[in-house]
Amino acid sequence: MDRAVVVEDLRRVFGDTIAVDGASWAAGTGEITCVLGPNGAGKTTTIECLEGLQQPDGGRCRVLGTDPWQASADHRARVGVMLQDGGLPQSVPASRLLAHLGRLYRTHRGPELVERLDITPFARTPVRRLSGGQRQRVALAAALLGDPEVAFLDEPTAGLDPHARLAVWDLLRERRDEGVALVVTTHGFEEAERLADRVVILDRGRVVADDTPAAIAAGGRLEDAYFALTGGLRGS
Repeated sequence: MDRAVVVEDLRRVFGDTIAVDGASWAAGTGEITCVLGPNGAGKTTTIECLEGLQQPDGGRCRVLGTDPWQASADHRARVGVMLQDGGLPQSVPASRLLAHLGRLYRTHRGPELVERLDITPFARTPVRRLSGGQRQRVALAAALLGDPEVAFLDEPTAGLDPHARLAVWDLLRERRDEGVALVVTTHGFEEAERLADRVVILDRGRVVADDTPAAIAAGGRLEDAYFALTGGLRGS
């Protein structure tokens, strides 16, 4: 595997709380890696270390061979990020935001993404007035607009209807086939089973599984394996 993303013995501590406790895993070029885990498992903290938004307390992170905490602007331009809360400016319309990003990246991908993600019906609406699902589509378009080599996508299909979810999955598969390394955090077992080439399951800051969905499920369902590995309760 050509490793675009590497996490080695990562530790992140907040006071008396160990958020990430020696986690190690990797994501390959031209693969979709889905990261699953209960709330508080360390998913967001790990991804924010990889995005350069947090500094690890131990171990190391590498994205395209670079320490994200010390990354240059040129490196950051090679990485797409879709944050948990969207991270979008609230007062501008979606169309103006994407057009501005298109000029920054010097890309013409904008119209294609607007069409593929069905953004046109609300393109002139300020971001603050969009529904949750609409904001997700705009945030995903913004993350993919610059043709990143690596993209970190936090819950990219949250709030989407089934038709829109399928369209997003198709788009992500196409980007994977173009050689992009996609790291997707999700709570959806169906999403991980249908989308992921590899699944990483975190629990209490540690990696409890790192393999293909089929290998983790071991002939059963990924959902059953997940709850067995994390000791969680169904429906929690």
